[in-house]
Amino acid sequence: MGNNDVLSKMPDRRIKKLDRLFEAFSIVAEGTYVYICDMRYDVSRWSTSAVVAFGLPGEYMYAAGEIWEEKIHPDDKEVYRKGIGDIFEGKSFGHDMQYRALNINGTYDVCTCRGTVLLDDNDEPNYFVGVIRNHGIQSHVDTLTGLRNQYGMMEDLQYNISNHTEMRFTMVGISHFSEFNEVYGYHFGNKILQNFARYLYDKIGNTGSVYRLDGTKFAVISMEGTAEGIRNYYEMARSHFRKGFKVEDKDIILDLNAGHLLINNFDIDYQTVYSCANYAYSESKQRRQGDMVFFADELTDDNRFRLEKFHAIRGSIMQNFSGFYLVYQPVVDSESEELIGAEALLRWKNEKYGLVPPDEFIPLLEKDPLFPELGEWILKKALTDSKEILKKYPDFVINVNLSYTQLEKPDFVEMVINAVEECDYPAEHLCLEITERCRLLDLELLKNVVVNLRGHGIQIALDDFGTGFSSVGIVKNLPFDTIKIDRSFVMRIEEDDKEKELIEHFVNLAATFGAKVCVEGIETEGMKSILKNYPVKSFQGYYYAKPLKLEDFLVWRN
Repeated sequence: MGNNDVLSKMPDRRIKKLDRLFEAFSIVAEGTYVYICDMRYDVSRWSTSAVVAFGLPGEYMYAAGEIWEEKIHPDDKEVYRKGIGDIFEGKSFGHDMQYRALNINGTYDVCTCRGTVLLDDNDEPNYFVGVIRNHGIQSHVDTLTGLRNQYGMMEDLQYNISNHTEMRFTMVGISHFSEFNEVYGYHFGNKILQNFARYLYDKIGNTGSVYRLDGTKFAVISMEGTAEGIRNYYEMARSHFRKGFKVEDKDIILDLNAGHLLINNFDIDYQTVYSCANYAYSESKQRRQGDMVFFADELTDDNRFRLEKFHAIRGSIMQNFSGFYLVYQPVVDSESEELIGAEALLRWKNEKYGLVPPDEFIPLLEKDPLFPELGEWILKKALTDSKEILKKYPDFVINVNLSYTQLEKPDFVEMVINAVEECDYPAEHLCLEITERCRLLDLELLKNVVVNLRGHGIQIALDDFGTGFSSVGIVKNLPFDTIKIDRSFVMRIEEDDKEKELIEHFVNLAATFGAKVCVEGIETEGMKSILKNYPVKSFQGYYYAKPLKLEDFLVWRN
């Protein structure tokens, strides 16, 4: 719910009173989060820094007590709920409590919360005011470099967006930094970071602000300059650090990566900006050998539209996944051509933007902290829908794609097992697909996840075999139930003998390691007929069906 929707619940005089109280308390509450709640309308205003630190919906919130409760650690919720309940029921006129609250990084900060009720002239509860001290954040300054930290950066981003201040946001970082820590130790690594931070600070001068983010990443917010000027600054920095510089008499050479974003559209929030910049940064690191990547290459009308769409899609995750839905593409047995499974595919649609293709938002969302939450929703939705399909097709297996951001979460396996149990779904009828982007993960971590899931009866498939991530080494080191051959290897199989040879090679390789083969991209009778000559287990493609909504899937082939 946006600020305008929240404030529409209140008369103007109450809004002005709420704002005046907030401003007054903010003056004397330095270093804490201030909140003011109009108890008659249950509309609150909170400090921007709290909104940033904990990923709250906005500065103004309706029923903020319930929203905040969702952030409270499960073990602390009962005490919190009772304290807030007593205040709104008139049993108490203040509280002083400590609890743990979930921040945007997915960890809990210890917070002390003190508040009191202000009465009106008739001694009726009027406002509930208070402060929250976050003991997990002593300040917005990074102690190693002296720069403002990630929380400070996000607070400044949101402030500029709220005030419609045009700015340029650059994320820049160092590659292969762990090698310095391993060879020379963390103390030496810290000196490199301090040197790098000082260089950025000196070069930016009065034209912008520099921030230390997580790990070896930094950010720059500039209020002036052009895209070309930003690129030139970055190339100067790359040249400087490639030539080498001395740290404790050792010659050090650094490789950099950078992503850049122009913000002149203010119907977004800091989280959208950060995710888009992080996506551009990742593209620089993984695909462009460190060249600066400009998100959307300057925001033309079309690209500004893209940024707004992504903001709306992110917002949908926090609005109970409104606009998201799943479609299912059938997988058939290669011999009988009977249905044996389906791949669950994500879609998003709303009235303003229509249907947005998944390749426009999934690569962006995969860099976003919200993606694991969406991934869990996809899994549970697919399992729930598949229970209906299983009634008609007892051997049916549902395939669900995984992202590397899900796999690297420490509780990922636990989440999957809980989802299967919660949905009362037979584990052996679930197949999780590891996609090309999972190449970013450590092989041992990936192996532990795969072995653990298969130990619970869940099948594992390797998707996109033959593309960037898939390789003989991966198949050799990880136990897969199915290997899915990418459609790019069969598109011309009717006229290209080399593609026939490749398929034969892939099938033999899969058989060596005990995996079944599924071929994607079957589009014609001729492709199907050729592939039937090889020991392929299953087919998937438009020849059989496009991705279908559940209700259409259930009547497919009837």
